Amino acid sequence: MRRPLSIALALLLIVAAVSATYLRHRFSRFQRRHRGELTILSISLQLREGDLVFQTSRSAQSQAIQLATHSPYSHCGMLLRQGGEWQVLEAVQPVRLTPLEQWIGRGRGSHFVVKRLRDADQVLTPSTLRQLRRTGLQYQGRAYDLYFGWSNERIYCSELLWKTYQQATGRRIGRLQQLREFDLSHPAVQQKLRERYGNRLPLREPVISPVAMFDSPELVKVLQR
Repeated sequence: MRRPLSIALALLLIVAAVSATYLRHRFSRFQRRHRGELTILSISLQLREGDLVFQTSRSAQSQAIQLATHSPYSHCGMLLRQGGEWQVLEAVQPVRLTPLEQWIGRGRGSHFVVKRLRDADQVLTPSTLRQLRRTGLQYQGRAYDLYFGWSNERIYCSELLWKTYQQATGRRIGRLQQLREFDLSHPAVQQKLRERYGNRLPLREPVISPVAMFDSPELVKVLQR
């Protein structure tokens, strides 16, 4: 009788361990969601449509972007109010609207910075905001541009924001650079370049980086968490 009892006890212990792990994960997700909801509630009144949000992405290419641009900020999006909730228009795969709470949670340490056009009160009139919204949303569903090209066929995060603002307001947020101006010396950067381009690097391709927009004098910081 001892052997069946031992097997049953072992099975019970395994079930208990699996259940405990599952409950820990569920509780952890609940805590993250609760913290996210509190964060949105605490900052909501400070936000405006058209604000730009920056974070350190945890994507596979984030490290290469940070090394090449010498900045922790590797991803960005634009705030829009949709269905009574704050959403982030972002270029991922594909370009889409993401709930702000979810967008914040994806960033490293849930850290983010919100920036706004320095003269937003004068520039972002209701009619201009409608145009900004229409311009940005026209890119929805567009594929993400792994090659950081300047065509509109595919698009990456900072390119989406730069073109949206330029087309809707005439403002250029951040200086366009060429690929050759970035620091391409680190092995992690070189590996990503080889994966994307092989030996034919488009060194003269226009590029707008997240940090070029982040550092633009056209923007002022609204908040940082």
